[in-house]
Amino acid sequence: MQHFKTLSAYLDYLELPRPEHPMLSVFSAVGEGFLPCPKASSPPITNDCYSISLKKIVKGDLNYGRTRYDFTNGALIFIAPRQVLQWDSSVVFEQKGFSINFHEDFLKGTELAHQVKKYGFFSYSANEALHLSPKEEKQMEAIVESIDIEYHNNHDEFSKDIIISQLSTLFKYANRFYERQFINRKELSNDLLEQFNQQLEDYFDSGQLQESGIPSIEQIANQLSVSQRYLSDTLKKETGKTSTEHLQLYLIDEAKNILLNPSKSVAEVAYELGFEYPPYFSRLFKKKEGLSPTEYREQYKI
Repeated sequence: MQHFKTLSAYLDYLELPRPEHPMLSVFSAVGEGFLPCPKASSPPITNDCYSISLKKIVKGDLNYGRTRYDFTNGALIFIAPRQVLQWDSSVVFEQKGFSINFHEDFLKGTELAHQVKKYGFFSYSANEALHLSPKEEKQMEAIVESIDIEYHNNHDEFSKDIIISQLSTLFKYANRFYERQFINRKELSNDLLEQFNQQLEDYFDSGQLQESGIPSIEQIANQLSVSQRYLSDTLKKETGKTSTEHLQLYLIDEAKNILLNPSKSVAEVAYELGFEYPPYFSRLFKKKEGLSPTEYREQYKI
């Protein structure tokens, strides 16, 4: 897989104009202009840059997870360094909006270098983009316009600090708008929880638990066609519990049924549920239920 270490090399590959700054590139078509067109398709590639792009779809189908949504409003996409990128010519975007690309070293020595890692949307897949309302789109475009003006000014000792500050503001607004999206897509959140539990049920019923042990959240997320971070954030927003907590609760529910079989020891129950260490199973059970597996068994003993 081809990897691009510099911003210039990455933009050259995309067949886009070279950046005015070695670590920062801003393309904006907020006004009357148009965004330059990148190459129509690419095999999987990676790079060391962050990208933030606002696009509008005019042809082709895009899905949000497994559900199709209206993409006529702006779709704001966040890409972190070393995420695998791939696209083909089936989807056509309107050449309006904006695209900001910057090398990860551009943030070095700034507070934003630490903050950016806390923003979950940089871990989301491209089909988990932020879908902006027209009002939100205007707010984002105003911030990018300020960044674009500073980017094209003669650079001085204040330029980087000003741009970093504006990027920080853009990320904070994005965080706010994602919160709104999670709330507005409550139906999707409920559906995702149902699919999550169904995946676990299918996994248990297929006998994979005995063969491969407890499934990872990444495995489940891949089956649901969403990223691990997005799955956890969505479930947390809707239910107050992360994907790991939901997995643990499912295991505990299964354990309750098996524990009522007096012929099996607690250790056997733990191994049957995919736990390598029975003491960990016992601690988890007590943490979730307030009593040990043995105490639970005694409580329901006939």
